[in-house]
Amino acid sequence: MSPEALSELIFNIANTLVSEGKAGTLTADLIPPQAKFAVMRPKDRAHGDWASNAAMQLAKKAGMKPRDLAELFAAELTNADGIKSVEVAGPGFINITLDSASAAAVVDTVLEAGSDYGKNDHLGGETLNLEFVSANPTGPIHIGGTRWAAVGDSMARVLEANGAKVVREYYFNDHGEQINRFAKSLVAAAHGEETPIDGYKGAYIDEIAKRVIDEANADGVDVLSLPRVDGGADQDGNPLGEGDSEQREEFRKRAVPMMFDEIQRSMKNFRVNFDVWFHENSLYSDGEVDQAIADLRARGDIYEKDGATWFESTKHGDDKDRVIIKSDGNYAYFAADIAYYRNKRHRETNPADVAIYMLGADHHGYIGRMMAMCEAFGDKPGENMQILIGQLVNVMKDGKAVRMSKRAGNVVTIDDLTDAIGVDASRYSLARTDYNSPVDIDLNLLSSHSNENPVYYVQYAHARSCNVDRNAAAAGITYEGADVSLLDTTADGEVLAALAQWPALLREAGDLRAPHRVAHYLEDLAATYHKWYNVERVVPMELTDPEARGEEAEAIRIAKAPEPARAAARLKLNDAVQTVIAEGLDLLGVAAPDKM
Repeated sequence: MSPEALSELIFNIANTLVSEGKAGTLTADLIPPQAKFAVMRPKDRAHGDWASNAAMQLAKKAGMKPRDLAELFAAELTNADGIKSVEVAGPGFINITLDSASAAAVVDTVLEAGSDYGKNDHLGGETLNLEFVSANPTGPIHIGGTRWAAVGDSMARVLEANGAKVVREYYFNDHGEQINRFAKSLVAAAHGEETPIDGYKGAYIDEIAKRVIDEANADGVDVLSLPRVDGGADQDGNPLGEGDSEQREEFRKRAVPMMFDEIQRSMKNFRVNFDVWFHENSLYSDGEVDQAIADLRARGDIYEKDGATWFESTKHGDDKDRVIIKSDGNYAYFAADIAYYRNKRHRETNPADVAIYMLGADHHGYIGRMMAMCEAFGDKPGENMQILIGQLVNVMKDGKAVRMSKRAGNVVTIDDLTDAIGVDASRYSLARTDYNSPVDIDLNLLSSHSNENPVYYVQYAHARSCNVDRNAAAAGITYEGADVSLLDTTADGEVLAALAQWPALLREAGDLRAPHRVAHYLEDLAATYHKWYNVERVVPMELTDPEARGEEAEAIRIAKAPEPARAAARLKLNDAVQTVIAEGLDLLGVAAPDKM
């Protein structure tokens, strides 16, 4: 019996007690939803397999003492199939012990469902637009963007496992001053000049500048001979803005797509596939910025002051109003943000019910204006728009911070990290920590094959379970004759309980937008499995020199060879663990090796 089944049983008992008039002043409308009846694993196994505080939750509403109400729950639970015993403890905890067959039923549930075990559709019917990374196309993806790539893609997979339709989206900031600075830096590099004060540095600037020159030459364009003075026109004959030049425009139009290609390659190599690559510039070229402003004006949220156009965001909780068209006629950055949100909510293909933005730590000040804009459009902040702020990443080696990238200057890039420790370790280490907290990436630890390395520890549990399968096959052990009720040892019980907690954990990870909980669960499951492996046997082992292998070998030597029905049941338990670990690793975008 799973925790969810127990929660449902307790919920039903609460309603039964009300209908029979045994629950004091408690009425059906005061009973919370089933999901509110938490069923927990006691820290002390002497207290049973599972515990509930339902009586304490309801006692005040019932006008009863918690222990008295708990006794009523206990009497009903004792009569339920699969429950061995029930005890009321402390101020009103209900401690439940399952019979061995009921506890072990999770094994067959896992094996029958396979990789779908724990998946559900409770977020079904919702389209979630998940925008993440969205780094400017002015350089390689740095370590902060790499964290969002790992967390964002893992979050998308977790949300999909909960039934949501997820649109993974990357927003290319290919409009405005950042791109101008990028182009200026390339022109300076092409002429062997110093980088502009506000420009971009790093060997990649020289690389891109050379590629632009080579590409232009192949097209018959001598880019270095184009005018460098202000003015001129772009390739469509439109006048260039102040500070632009024909040469800078040529570098811009050729270099930006090169950076797009590099970013897309990096994402693909990192196992992140986006559904939409959205270009900021399209919001201007398609007239969506003007339309969004017109919409807000019609709603009474736009006014003119000092020659500029303002969004009256203070009406919707912001700390100050925001300029969207400056007095010189140029758009402020926020104008595109307004249009982009409107686009997400009303596009023809996959309009977003929920727009989730994953932003860096330096964007915390954006939340007020973004939520104000959401409300101004008639939506609900926190529901239709959700903003997640990620914290900083520190990369460490030999106890010191790693800061230098040969290619990108004073940063660590996605390629630097994966070159050092690989994609699996990179993704896992970045996704396993709550994005609300800073994280230290220890390159020495994550490249080691030790139990202290969390990704190795989890992957090794999967590989170990695959080795058990190979040994079982060689010994002729199959599922035939398996009796899961024989999974009755303490070690068996701990593994069974861990497996039973996966569905609730997966649902919680989706609701809380917390993929790191998947990693923590996997580490707990792996620890429980490794302990089980050391004391319980599927296949007997003959050791000629047990002392040579230390404590593990000694444990194996003294373990009794299981009878066929128990061996087959343990093989099934082994494979259930293997299934859940593989599923969990896949949700994090990490491989589940069968050998290590």
